[in-house]
Amino acid sequence: MRTTNRRRERYLGAVAADEGQIYVKRVLVTPLKVYFIGPELEESNRVTRHFSHKLDNFLRVTFVDEDFDSLSSYVLSSSRGRTNTEVYYRLLAILRLGIKLCGKDFQFLAFSASQLRENSLWMFADDDEVTGEYIRQWMGDFLSIRNVAKCAARMGQSFSTSTRTLDVPRGEVRQLSDVETFTPEGHKYCFSDGIGTISTEFATRVARRCRASTVPSAFQIRYGGYKGVVAVDPASCFKLSLRPSMSKFPSEQTTLDVLEKTRYIPSYLNREIISLLSTLEVPDEVFERMQAHQVELLDRMLLDSAATYDVLRVLYAGECHKLLVSMVLAGFSPVTEPYMRSLLQAFRAAQLLSLEKKSRIFVPKGRLLMGCLDEQRVLRYGQCFVQVSPLQGVPVEEEIHCDRGVTARNQAFAVTGSVVVAKNPCLHPGDVLVLEAVDVPELHHMVDCIVFPQQGPRPHPNECSGSDLDGDQYFVSWDSALIPPKRHPPMNYEAPPAMELDHSVRLEEIQEFFVNWITSDSLGVIAHAHLALSDWSELQTRDPKCMELARLYSVAVDFPKTGVPAVMPPELRPEQYPDFMEKRNKRTYISTRVIGKLYRSIRESHRDTNTSPLVSERSFDQQYDRALVVQGYQSHLEEAKFFKECYNSKLTSILNHYKVSEAEIMSGSIRSLARYSRRRQGDAMARVVLAAKALVKEARGWFDDGGEITENEACAKAFAWYHVTYHPEARKESDLLSFPWVVLVAIKKRNSARS
Repeated sequence: MRTTNRRRERYLGAVAADEGQIYVKRVLVTPLKVYFIGPELEESNRVTRHFSHKLDNFLRVTFVDEDFDSLSSYVLSSSRGRTNTEVYYRLLAILRLGIKLCGKDFQFLAFSASQLRENSLWMFADDDEVTGEYIRQWMGDFLSIRNVAKCAARMGQSFSTSTRTLDVPRGEVRQLSDVETFTPEGHKYCFSDGIGTISTEFATRVARRCRASTVPSAFQIRYGGYKGVVAVDPASCFKLSLRPSMSKFPSEQTTLDVLEKTRYIPSYLNREIISLLSTLEVPDEVFERMQAHQVELLDRMLLDSAATYDVLRVLYAGECHKLLVSMVLAGFSPVTEPYMRSLLQAFRAAQLLSLEKKSRIFVPKGRLLMGCLDEQRVLRYGQCFVQVSPLQGVPVEEEIHCDRGVTARNQAFAVTGSVVVAKNPCLHPGDVLVLEAVDVPELHHMVDCIVFPQQGPRPHPNECSGSDLDGDQYFVSWDSALIPPKRHPPMNYEAPPAMELDHSVRLEEIQEFFVNWITSDSLGVIAHAHLALSDWSELQTRDPKCMELARLYSVAVDFPKTGVPAVMPPELRPEQYPDFMEKRNKRTYISTRVIGKLYRSIRESHRDTNTSPLVSERSFDQQYDRALVVQGYQSHLEEAKFFKECYNSKLTSILNHYKVSEAEIMSGSIRSLARYSRRRQGDAMARVVLAAKALVKEARGWFDDGGEITENEACAKAFAWYHVTYHPEARKESDLLSFPWVVLVAIKKRNSARS
């Protein structure tokens, strides 16, 4: 292949955006400076898809401090919160005056709920065709909303990351009534808050547009001004059946956008859930045993392929899961294959760090499940229906069954018996529910979700941290060791009255609300105080101070909807902190409770999470697998070298931008990011993984770009990619190894089958 300059220009440069992905310019604003970063790859939303011809006019802006950490409230207001600082007015001025960049005048547009939590928002540069005001009018009619926070949240619905599926005319949408009940005191509860239904036939079509391998039982959606979940109803002939609780504002948009769908998601404990379960007298030994088992798996997985598979099937759900499973099944071993070992080492290091910093313990007998409603009315109060798919890549008969009741059926199983249910974040001991899982034939079409009854004095989702059914995901475990011996009544999660205006909300008021959010954001402060006080108190999370903090946390969670801030009094601030919170400049003590024990166990046994059990280090020549050789590969070497150069150039650009390693980005197990990404870690990590996926897909396209070739030619071509990466001479030039694995596993499978 002759490499012309024109061909080189075609393949070099930024990673090509895949379908549903866009490049967005980004800006970081500190109290003193403005940093221009990007553009960065991210998934699209309803607005950026519709106005894709104006992508250059969109700008993402995030407000951070000078160290690129989150802005603290005290930077924007005085210690007593009575007067605003110059930083407050600087931020407000930027929102009102905009940012000039590349000859364009970017002005405030809107922000989604997740962006608000990250102190981030969208700006747009008006031109003769499209203005920010036109975009807001296109999204829907917000004039009847008289609460600033609620109006901002409704505008933000259209900016949620989503997948565009199909158009649904209004005539094919049925209106359902909400299921409601009233307490003797007159308080209304809505059992169907945020959920409707979708027909089986239409769900199949939507699943196809989402590239799902199976038809999910429920989808989290946006449709016009509706938001929430639609669950499959086999009896329905309407494409969609929606409820009033799902309708947030009038809109003429008729495209169904999908944010999430029911699927296999492993479940993990965290410090909040462990604190609550410990309060409810689950023994410390249970958590210590679960953590020790997880660490044992992590230590063993680098030593032999069987142990690697054991870990992958129960623990790992990252982006490269399929590749690693394929490598194991094709006969590769982490002992001899350096790229495979590097991915597993990155995964292991990230897992150990999560155990140390968050007590993130894997729960084999559990799942993270989307909440749904029993439309058949067969469940009673105190019951639920839980049917889950098997562990990834594992036949159902090999599943780690619970020790009470599991019924296998069509590659899924229904759990029966007691289950513990919680929804993060959870601070009140009443947030932990124990329900009776029952197997009822009428709900057998519901998989990978937890179905709650529509009967009783109060909806179970509302008892779990004041949740609902608009897409919330619930921690569910049928492990008998985690069923708490004690119970506690749930908290009253009635939100404070929202502040209503006597006029339609103005854009200036939304801008001021955004800055006030940063000033009043107390979620982290309250959660840390709760964790510290519950560790110190004999009553743990039942301590009156902890109970008040749980109430304040609920108010703070509702602030983006109500505009009512949570004010934390000085007497609720801890005087000292447990060692596991790592408060370097505060008074600390050695915690004797279970989280302290778990923390020190990891720190003492795995002080350096970069280290791993001994694996034989082999020379470059030994690592070059001659069993992969395919005759005729020499004729593809020139092209392979060119594509390797293109691939490594794009990959290096991503690695340098985010300050991560190849193993971290390709495994999705990222321990830390560049300084400017630290406080938006989850958002930034998603973009890193997205960039890696896009690069892999682009490289596969290069491989297939030459037209139809025979199987032998394809294998020879693939080995040429391996040769130019793994040959000892090539290893001296670059230590990047992921390039050939885009296409390589098939060769090993073919050669293994022939031998």
